[in-house]
Amino acid sequence: MFILDIFSLQQNIDFSLRSLTISLLLGTLLSLALKIHYQRFGMSLSNRVAFSKVFVFITLTTTLIISIVKSSIALSLGLVGALSIVRFRTPIKEPEELAYLFMCIAVGLGLGANQWLATIVATTIILIVTIRWKRSEDQSLFLSLDWEKSHNIDLDQLQNCLLKFICDCDLRRFDSRDEREEVIYYINIANSDNLLSLIQKLKTDFPQIGISFLDKTTIPGV
Repeated sequence: MFILDIFSLQQNIDFSLRSLTISLLLGTLLSLALKIHYQRFGMSLSNRVAFSKVFVFITLTTTLIISIVKSSIALSLGLVGALSIVRFRTPIKEPEELAYLFMCIAVGLGLGANQWLATIVATTIILIVTIRWKRSEDQSLFLSLDWEKSHNIDLDQLQNCLLKFICDCDLRRFDSRDEREEVIYYINIANSDNLLSLIQKLKTDFPQIGISFLDKTTIPGV
């Protein structure tokens, strides 16, 4: 009797291999678009390339799961039980990372439910809107530069170098100790490409200088 019930349950599952293939192909394209979008317009200063590698995997996995369980209540309940034992050990450092992960899951849910057109249209609109939003925002950072006194670095020359790559530069602190000097600037920078160019320029023009960046959002009360 139990075997007959299982056989009957399997017969009730409406699974289309053709629909799954289309969903996986669309999921691959959309997740790659999300990956490129995050690498190009993401505000994180590091780890964008490594972090975005999981987008395709998460999207396709979600698509597969939804495609399998959408037509079976029993499988849906089993999925809830299986997910209840899953624990993520790696913390999400920034809200932006969580937003992109949710986007990958949303794409997988839409494609797994065969809502292809709605998913494509919604994803396209979201990516376009966030491109315009991210382009309108500058990233505010604290830039710390230090060097040995014997190098006699000209602050005017240093600031002129900074202004070639950043939107705004404000000197917040200058320390002169026995053997070293340090300046801290509050800067606004348009994107990470400018930041990388600035670092390369500083290393070229002032090879003896030490460079540190600090996102102001990580400082309590700022």
